Amino acid sequence: MKDIKFSDLNLDDKVLQAIDAMGFEEPSQIQAEAIPVVLEGTDMIGQAQTGTGKTLAYGAPVISMIDKSSKVSVLVLTPTRELAIQVNDELSTIAKFKKVRIMPIYGGQPIERQIKALKRGIEIVVGTPGRILDHIKRHTIDLSDIKFLILDEADEMLNMGFIDDIENIIKNVNNDRQTMLFSATMPEQIKRLASKYMNKETKHIKIVKNTLTVEKIKQYYYEVKAKDRFEILCRILDVDEPSSAIIFCKTKRGVDELVDAMQARGYNVEGMHGDMNQNQRLNTLKKFKENNLEFLVATDVAARGIDVDDVSHVINYELPQDMESYVHRIGRTGRANKDGIAYSLVTPREYILLKQIEKFTRSKIKRNEIPTVDEIFETKYKHILEDVKQTLDNDDYKKFTPMATELDDEYNLVDVAAALIKMNFDSELSFDYTENSIASDNGVRLFFTIGRMDKVNPKSLLQFLKDTAHINVSEIGDIDILDKFTFINIPEELVNPILNKSAGRKLRGRKVNIEVAKNKKRKH
Repeated sequence: MKDIKFSDLNLDDKVLQAIDAMGFEEPSQIQAEAIPVVLEGTDMIGQAQTGTGKTLAYGAPVISMIDKSSKVSVLVLTPTRELAIQVNDELSTIAKFKKVRIMPIYGGQPIERQIKALKRGIEIVVGTPGRILDHIKRHTIDLSDIKFLILDEADEMLNMGFIDDIENIIKNVNNDRQTMLFSATMPEQIKRLASKYMNKETKHIKIVKNTLTVEKIKQYYYEVKAKDRFEILCRILDVDEPSSAIIFCKTKRGVDELVDAMQARGYNVEGMHGDMNQNQRLNTLKKFKENNLEFLVATDVAARGIDVDDVSHVINYELPQDMESYVHRIGRTGRANKDGIAYSLVTPREYILLKQIEKFTRSKIKRNEIPTVDEIFETKYKHILEDVKQTLDNDDYKKFTPMATELDDEYNLVDVAAALIKMNFDSELSFDYTENSIASDNGVRLFFTIGRMDKVNPKSLLQFLKDTAHINVSEIGDIDILDKFTFINIPEELVNPILNKSAGRKLRGRKVNIEVAKNKKRKH
């Protein structure tokens, strides 16, 4: 199973082109097992945890098999609007080179806008049960020509009380369809639902969850903007000074680009990915094992053969495609009864995936503050001072005394020492840091009267600001969510649109008051 490539799975060429553009080298276990079953037209139950690559497991074969149509061909039901948006985004990426129209339908959006889009023609609808039922009652969605019905996270929909809604929706879908049900667990009500509405020949694929021992691995994340990702990596490496680290990228291209950027700044680093031949990989791995290489940048597939006991850090430069890969990645540190550190660089849009990883691994991933230039300076200063003291203790500097004496005639020796330390310091820095804080250009800090207790996350807050203030959310800076309130950094020009249009509007059923924050950023 491990040697299977996406190209072996009989997927549409345009879908394969999209998967290649996404940079995935080979299918995850659920993808390798589910895709052939979906393509052969069999009903299927996929029992797998959130984040194992389920969306691609059904999305790739379904999109391979559908064409442009005036009626909805695919209906995906999800328990929450956040998941509906996430699934919609993933399916849109898979359908990038096919003329397939995809739309998320959930509560909180103007229903009139959804009705207009459905009238124009949509092939794939990703929706929450409540809003899909609204459209059925209004006769604004036609489910008579559904070819594929997918129930995503069925157990979560059961927990949220949607089981009756799901049955009502299924009764409105034509019988001549292929049904797929994905669920992490199989409670009795889900089993009854499956036996009632799925074929007797239904195939049950069960993916066994990997266990992860995290006692020796400290897990942290840094909230980053995509444009600052590389500088933040440099800051982390300059402050922590790992003895040996594996840095993970999602794609082969990502590995090559990061290695080039790191080598240009003097890091002792090489890369490993699927396009490299066996000899190249073995040579790189040999250097890494023998400590002739400080940093190894790799894709998940290339890293499978890495068995090194002394890896102090694993850094997820990009989060992986699925949870299983996260488990494999961070398991590369904390070996041989040693402590290990795992860092993840996470954009606000990826925060929901981070929470899923926490749930999947049953561990807490703590937030770390991005190192400041002052902290980097302090680390380098201590390092240089230790080197100087060690050289003085070893008494092997005497041959340079005449030069120092010559300089003493012209300059103050304290100034000379400071100049030499500066030269050493400059050579130790990997990045031309211009600002002390990475978030120094984030402008104004706003205070929101909503927090973790209201079940908000960066993604839902960004969507709220986009829907209410109609702004480009890519300009939003740090999002700092506390229990009862939230701080968000924004450019100054967005202050008035947000205060005028978003303040007083409801999010998660609560009226949100917004004002310019008077206090400084709080630490966790």
